[in-house]
Amino acid sequence: MSKNNQETQVEQLAKSQSSWTGDKLPHYEQGQPEVTILKITIPAGTKLPLHKHSVINAGVLLKGKLTVVSDEGKTLHMKAGDPIVELVNKWHYGINEGKEPAEIIVFYAGVEGVPITTKKSKN
Repeated sequence: MSKNNQETQVEQLAKSQSSWTGDKLPHYEQGQPEVTILKITIPAGTKLPLHKHSVINAGVLLKGKLTVVSDEGKTLHMKAGDPIVELVNKWHYGINEGKEPAEIIVFYAGVEGVPITTKKSKN
């Protein structure tokens, strides 16, 4: 194995006790911890359905642009490389208003048997 003269670099993208809207994150649920990692690709011009997450989650936008909107009207505009600490138990949606797909990796710190996402039903 050849040695490389470059040093490993570590860059902290996010560290927070609050979501992107400033709401404090909830305490973890009791039970068997379960980590889920998703790569989500949102086509250009796509608006995701209104949904909420019941577990703490965070992600990094890899490509494209993404706008996240809370049901309270707060808005977060993301570009490639931006981190997000998501809302927990609050309705929100994402929209890709760009001309290319948006790719985001999201890490969910949940509990076995607890759904990570719930879509709002249309009544």
